[in-house]
Amino acid sequence: MLKIAYHPIYKHPLPEGHRFPMEKYELLPKQLLHEGTCREENFFQPEIPADEPILAVHDADYVRRLKALELDRREIRKTGFPLSEELVNREVIIADGTIKCCHYALENGISFNIAGGTHHAYSNRGEAFCLLNDQAIAARYLQQKNLAKKILIVDLDVHQGNGTAEIFETDPSVFTFSMHGKGNYPFKKEKSDLDIEVPDGTGDEEYLRILKNRLPELIEQEKPDFIFYLSGVDILETDKLGRLSCTIKGSKERDRFVLQTCHDLDIPVQCSMGGGYSADIKAIIEAHANTYRLAQEIYF
Repeated sequence: MLKIAYHPIYKHPLPEGHRFPMEKYELLPKQLLHEGTCREENFFQPEIPADEPILAVHDADYVRRLKALELDRREIRKTGFPLSEELVNREVIIADGTIKCCHYALENGISFNIAGGTHHAYSNRGEAFCLLNDQAIAARYLQQKNLAKKILIVDLDVHQGNGTAEIFETDPSVFTFSMHGKGNYPFKKEKSDLDIEVPDGTGDEEYLRILKNRLPELIEQEKPDFIFYLSGVDILETDKLGRLSCTIKGSKERDRFVLQTCHDLDIPVQCSMGGGYSADIKAIIEAHANTYRLAQEIYF
């Protein structure tokens, strides 16, 4: 059975007019249930985890100051969210969801977190709606529990996974692959193990050609025993922050290729949702829902 991490805290209250579409975290599960892609038993509720997995990735002083709400004004501004106890609880619960998803992925081949993909969180700071790096935390957890040795992070959000790249910069046991918009945020990029920069305006055909050429050879080269997939839908032509020209159909084909590849090679995969900023919330929900529909089709 497909298992999906979801908690009501994922939809965090924000000031009116804030550009982050927080409502997607409430609407996506409702859509999946409404259309019959998922049932209530597909969902599980993560909790506030112990500090150990978080401290295995993030600087202890940063975590302490984050939990004590002691970040300075500049640090808070860089995260893009007003700092509060509820926001910090949200971030650690998202991380717990991704950790628990790893066990379900090992059991069932695949698992999902309705939120997550917080790849702009560095080891010692937050950025761009990301305070703690959920997939980095879960990757290190897998290794410390001897559940995986070589891990591949496939980051197809339109923005480079700069925090993830920094965290694993000197760690050959976690291979970071980021395929992102060349002219987009972050404007000072970190060095992933493999960065593929695609120009503004890139559409389905070219985007898919690059991905289908590179991902299989990368897996063959690295031979991972676990994959994290960040399936951001900000590659859409309708996205306010994306600057690419992919369609919902193209985004679905991207997800189909990644999930089918993981399935065919029998490599467990954990999926976190990442970004999506289309003006019409329906486009965001449809593109995200496609990923779940494909998982049910391919795996179950």
